[in-house]
Amino acid sequence: MSRGRTAAATSPTTALASSSATRSSRPPALPDTPAYVHAVEQLLIDALDDLGLPGASRLAGYPGVWVGVDERAPRKIAAIGVRLSKGRSLHGFALNVAPDLAMFGHIVPCGISEYPVTSLAAEGNGASMADAVDAVAGRAAARWGGGRTERADVAWRVAPEDVAAFTREGSRLVARLNAAGVEGGHPIGERKPAWLRAPVRLGAPQQDLRRTLRALDLVTVCEEAGCPNLSECWADGTATFMINGDRCTRACGFCLVDTRHPVPPDPDEPRRVAESVARMRLTHAVITAVARDDLDDGGAAAFAATIVAVRARCPGTAVEVLIPDCKGDPAALGAIFEARPDVLNHNLETVARLQRAVRPSASYARSLAVLARAKEAGLVTKSGLIVGMGETDEEVLGALADLRAVGADIVTIGQYLRPTARHLPVARWVPPETFTAWAAAGEAMGIGHVEASPLTRSSYHARQAAAGSAAGATGAAAVIVAG
Repeated sequence: MSRGRTAAATSPTTALASSSATRSSRPPALPDTPAYVHAVEQLLIDALDDLGLPGASRLAGYPGVWVGVDERAPRKIAAIGVRLSKGRSLHGFALNVAPDLAMFGHIVPCGISEYPVTSLAAEGNGASMADAVDAVAGRAAARWGGGRTERADVAWRVAPEDVAAFTREGSRLVARLNAAGVEGGHPIGERKPAWLRAPVRLGAPQQDLRRTLRALDLVTVCEEAGCPNLSECWADGTATFMINGDRCTRACGFCLVDTRHPVPPDPDEPRRVAESVARMRLTHAVITAVARDDLDDGGAAAFAATIVAVRARCPGTAVEVLIPDCKGDPAALGAIFEARPDVLNHNLETVARLQRAVRPSASYARSLAVLARAKEAGLVTKSGLIVGMGETDEEVLGALADLRAVGADIVTIGQYLRPTARHLPVARWVPPETFTAWAAAGEAMGIGHVEASPLTRSSYHARQAAAGSAAGATGAAAVIVAG
């Protein structure tokens, strides 16, 4: 939970989980970590009492929350993990409401073999997931909210009674949105507002760039993802290349990129990308990626190789990367961080409530953790949001606060445009003045630069955004995408 906000994740197996990063106003104080763990434990103890399970307590020498300690038959009902580094806490907890406890028989939970795991249901308590969420969120708001709280519930494969107000009919994508509280949307054939009509210019500069890309056998995400800024960016000598192929192993509800079985990476692609950067005389190149969960490192090696190749061929070119989460694997992320890109971008994409509906294979908390790790590694960090899929203005501000909490230097915000009828519907057309207000709010929070407009995309005005954040490079820019 970020300071001043409460969040409850409603998973049917682990019941509740909270994980984010919070910047402390004090210098790092590692001895404070036990006190903080005890505060989280006490919150859960109080919440369990509210739910009608009194007597929960701590067990000396073991973290977490336990029942049956006074009976000399301790059983663990909640697990807690906290890490404090450089003034930021990475923290999470899991409270068992009604999971299948048989799964714990196949592992050693929390490394503790001498004591069993239990749940509210196993203790004879009939509290529902919704009851548990309300109890924990209420206690968290009272303890940390300071009178100002925002609650973001993440609905994911929940029991019907937990989302009784929402319909679960329709396609799988629409059903996920319904479960998150979003219904309806604009028909795909509806005429878009005037502010979303990008001019199309396909003159000599665009044709020259296309010939360069085809000569080097490179694919652009500009074309694959149907970017509305293709004409403008290509006229400016800017392009978005895909390496590691053009097929993504995830199926996010907003994305047009091909999701067929991916092909093996081409080891020569980093060299060709670097050659394209040289021919285009770029001073700011961006390497982005679709997810490659089929690879052990999630495609991290390709990022590192391409950064090295561009730096060797074009030493004066700034390199920005837009990376997937690599499933949060520290070694994979570390390989990218060690290549020292000038900007590290990982997109949050949407607000907490809609994460599972919009990108079911990703995680709001994991994305924040990726950004926090990159910041801890000393990198300039960047993230992006897509709006118009059912979020509220207040939730966007909450996401900006979370990004600020993990030290994001640059944020982009743009309008979602439905690529085909098979993708998520557009819930609303956000007017330009709202984007302007979000940009002002984000920068007032302390984010160095917020690029926000209806047609903004992750790599739109990448060079200018980097310069706006911290006196960056000038000149032509390119976006290079690792598939």
